[in-house]
Amino acid sequence: MSGDKPTMWLLGCGNMAGAMLQRWTESGTLAAEGVFVVNRHDGDLPVGVRQGRAFPMDGPPPRYLLLGVKPHQLDTLPSLPKAQVGGLPTIISILAGVDIASLQSRFPEYLIVRAMPNLPVALGKGVVALHGARDLAIEVLMAPLGLVEWIDDEVLFDAVTALAGSGPGFVYRFIDALADAGAALGLPTEQAQRLALATVEGAGALAATSAEMPAVLADRVASPGGSTRQGLDVLDREDALKHLIHDTLAAAARRNAEMAADARR
Repeated sequence: MSGDKPTMWLLGCGNMAGAMLQRWTESGTLAAEGVFVVNRHDGDLPVGVRQGRAFPMDGPPPRYLLLGVKPHQLDTLPSLPKAQVGGLPTIISILAGVDIASLQSRFPEYLIVRAMPNLPVALGKGVVALHGARDLAIEVLMAPLGLVEWIDDEVLFDAVTALAGSGPGFVYRFIDALADAGAALGLPTEQAQRLALATVEGAGALAATSAEMPAVLADRVASPGGSTRQGLDVLDREDALKHLIHDTLAAAARRNAEMAADARR
């Protein structure tokens, strides 16, 4: 069986939960036979992971219970494990906008941790923000997924969700726009897409390993009077790019706050 590895039940296994599960099993953090997934329909899961319509109640509870359903489905959950020898599992919620107080009111007997991962966790290159019951074991569990950060003030979780959770979507839009601009200059569309993707991948990797801030790296790429400087002047004019990204994150954060308010009702 799973030996000394933690066990986990997942309630719902959409794109994000599926990416986390794939990475956990590939990295050996979780043993597939120690995982059970409840879904409305059987999904394509890692080999050895069990699944069904309800949690098994004839054995000990798992170490962790991950909530991966939609926020509006919280009131229609299947039966959760009751206290047994070994205690109740810690609930890990990846539900955007649903705060600790709302979760604690529904699950008063459980320890609860909010987690906000992003899709690159599938490659071990993601970001996982955490808030709630601090536990070193949770950090160890999340470490194979990428950068792990505890957020002390839950009020800031909406901002983290907008920046890191939604951020990949915004980056993908930028890659697409970069490729589209290259194609507008005459490059074949598919070639422009390959060049844009490789450029962003390489620039991100360099920024991640550099001691310099990205703003400094940008200036180092740009020679005075050169082509990069001319392009940066367009982005920097009246802080156009900063204003655009500020508005983008603010819109995402507002929506997170609205979902949190809905969950409290």
